[in-house]
Amino acid sequence: MQKRFSTIQLLLFLFALSFMLAFIQLGLLTIAFDKLGLSPTTAFTLLLASLIGSGINIPIFTVKADAPTHPVPKQMWELLRQQHLAFEGKTVIAVNVGGCLIPFSFSIYLFSNIGINIVEAIIGIAFVAAISHLTSRPIQGRGIGIPIFIAPLSAAIIAILVNPAYSAPLAYISGTLGVIIGADLMRMKDIHKLGAPLASIGGAGTFDGIFITGIVAVLLA
Repeated sequence: MQKRFSTIQLLLFLFALSFMLAFIQLGLLTIAFDKLGLSPTTAFTLLLASLIGSGINIPIFTVKADAPTHPVPKQMWELLRQQHLAFEGKTVIAVNVGGCLIPFSFSIYLFSNIGINIVEAIIGIAFVAAISHLTSRPIQGRGIGIPIFIAPLSAAIIAILVNPAYSAPLAYISGTLGVIIGADLMRMKDIHKLGAPLASIGGAGTFDGIFITGIVAVLLA
């Protein structure tokens, strides 16, 4: 039986957890999530759930896929490693809990409880989705990768321009949903070229972008 976590990944996970808790105590994350109406405890719970949920993928369907054209590098520095699957000419499409379901659910909560209208949300999400699609790239054997700070900067800018009064929640909604749509859903046509046994919406390369966007975009807005 293969271990789900290596020693170095467990150490990195514990370091990230301690780092996140320290940030909350110093007030940086508290400032960010206070803008969203969350207490420090709730903010920590949300981030911890996202981090742990990044290792949980829910399969939804399977597509035929081409084999990778070059060796796939080992995933040494990921906090939570996906369970190894042998490539057998098909790719399982899954939804990642921490990188898709949790930020999507929280975005719906923000939209339903804060004064953001549907037009503003659509403008923000569409803008970030377009930027994310243009800057993301398929990575063979892994998934879709995106530069970490492109989405949060884009989300913060469009949120401030569209609705300065509610720029923080709009930045979170635009940033997280924009990355999911632009870097994952709009690149579904590239899945068969990845040569990966598993392609997770909100997972692998795009998780970092979504996770960082949720924090940085709110701080900047």
